[in-house]
Amino acid sequence: MTATTRQVGEREAREVAEAAREREWTRPSFAKGLYLGDFDLSLIHPQPHAIAADDAVRGEEFIARLAAYCETLDGLLIEREAKIPDEYVRGLAELGTFGIKIPVEYGGLGLPMAYYGKALMLVASVHPSVSALVSAHQSIGVPEPVKMFGTDEQKQRFLPRCAAGAVTAFLLTEPDVGSDPARLASTATPTDDGTAYLLDGVKLWTTNGVIAELVVVMARVPDHEGGRGGISAFVVEADSPGVTVENRNAFMGLRGIENGVTRFHQVRVPAENRLGREGDGLRIALTTLNTGRLSIPATCTAAAKWCLKIAREWSAERVQWGRPIGAHAAVAEKISFIAATTFGLESVLDLSANLADAGTKDIRIEAALAKLWASEMAWRIADELVQIRGGRGYETADSLAARGERAVPAEQILRDLRINRIFEGSTEIMHLLIAREAVDAHLSAAGDLASPDADLQAKAKAAVNASGFYAKWLPKLAVGKGSDPRSYGEFGPLAKHLRYVERASRKLARQTFYGMGRWQAKLEYRQGFLARIVDICAELFAMAASCSRAETLRSRNTVEGESAYELAAVFCEQARLRVDHLFEQLWNNTDDADRRLAQHVLDGKHSWLEAGIVDPSEGTGPWIAQWQPGESTAENKSRRYR
Repeated sequence: MTATTRQVGEREAREVAEAAREREWTRPSFAKGLYLGDFDLSLIHPQPHAIAADDAVRGEEFIARLAAYCETLDGLLIEREAKIPDEYVRGLAELGTFGIKIPVEYGGLGLPMAYYGKALMLVASVHPSVSALVSAHQSIGVPEPVKMFGTDEQKQRFLPRCAAGAVTAFLLTEPDVGSDPARLASTATPTDDGTAYLLDGVKLWTTNGVIAELVVVMARVPDHEGGRGGISAFVVEADSPGVTVENRNAFMGLRGIENGVTRFHQVRVPAENRLGREGDGLRIALTTLNTGRLSIPATCTAAAKWCLKIAREWSAERVQWGRPIGAHAAVAEKISFIAATTFGLESVLDLSANLADAGTKDIRIEAALAKLWASEMAWRIADELVQIRGGRGYETADSLAARGERAVPAEQILRDLRINRIFEGSTEIMHLLIAREAVDAHLSAAGDLASPDADLQAKAKAAVNASGFYAKWLPKLAVGKGSDPRSYGEFGPLAKHLRYVERASRKLARQTFYGMGRWQAKLEYRQGFLARIVDICAELFAMAASCSRAETLRSRNTVEGESAYELAAVFCEQARLRVDHLFEQLWNNTDDADRRLAQHVLDGKHSWLEAGIVDPSEGTGPWIAQWQPGESTAENKSRRYR
């Protein structure tokens, strides 16, 4: 059996994922409450501001230096050469950009998440590949898991190097393993004397892997005497014998990204480089991603701000039929969507960062919702900008400049943003991950009712237990503050939108209960239903964040606050339409027909429909490249910028 043919059943795959999930809720969660019909605005408003005065001063000084440096960088050069120049990376390292979140005692800047988000927005506005470099290093690379799970000795060894500019990467995905970690085939075999592990395997889509000096690798430790085995996390020196970067991958966007394929052959990793215990790897990975995912909303917000600026300037300049195109209703609607949604994106980013910095709330659902919602909405914004720009939106910046026009890379931003719907959990996977948390209370109450393996007797007993939970919970969903026209009066004209969020939250909880009652153990297969449940909560979260931010800005600055109120009001009106549509689709949809048709397509029933075309990919290679453990025969594409 080759290393690429590890097969697992559906039950084992589910059990592996469930074992890695953080189950305890020791701190309150605003988003979890939304799913249960409990809209507790006090959890997010007034927004927590846990940034110390000296941190704020240092943060503002760093952002000012970074902004000045970013002004000197040429994003179009990165796009043309498909590479971030080494001198750019050295400049970022000298500023301390690779140690923004690393504590000061380890040589980092020790700045809060709020300033990390601002920094990512700045570098992303130069070129998204730069934000990918910084975030892959600091959000999910070596610094974060070592900071969270490393020993004191590991922190002393690795964090100063990371802060000084040693680029790092996170290696989980394999050629045949994406979001199903149970099939992970890379192995880390303990040596006979127990002092090290021998690492074998191939990792795919290793962002930063081409230039990384240190990498976090997830590998399966076989069962052995003296250890429990299982998927484990290791910090590996990228120049260790047996490590080979076999390919530098190229993509439709992010053309400067250093993303590759890395092979490990009998790589000796000291036992002291293992993070946590054997078998803790997936838990470490998922916990790291909880806050690491906030890097994507930052990048998306930066893109949205740029799209808004270009849409505003172009729509005022371009004249058609005697008026600027922005004065025409068809374009005005798009500009309104871009402006309102940009405000929503920054509101979600700011709130999530503030909650992360305060550390008093559990934000695993908030961070996941922020990533999911921001990636989808930013893509729509970029698409609308390309449409507003017309033919110029489809034309490259270099082509525009060559014929004497402003070099606006609208088509590039569309290509670059597309990956965010896939990065760090695709939209589809995020729907399932968040839905699992959303229905957790129902699954706990239902017990064996939600188990496909329970017998009738167990289900009958579970039904009695569940009835007790629902007898207390359901009456609370009948009425709430959203039904009182006086509620949230301190928010002025935005109060009606907060009342809507409260009512919609209770409705969402009721609909989830109806789904649980209807499908029970089969609910996990109703992925269309679960996705809409998640999307509704994402919109409600964004609405609440926008109202909170508008009121916060109003309390600080009357003029800016008035503008924020208008943006928040329009955003909420647009979001309400989306939520109403999602509620309607919960029970009025084509899900069953879609599943049937999809199965018939997979069975080949409709293959005649594909006739009359030529497939240029035919015969070029297998769908998934197979790999065998062993020494690499490829040229090592690894390189260093310093």
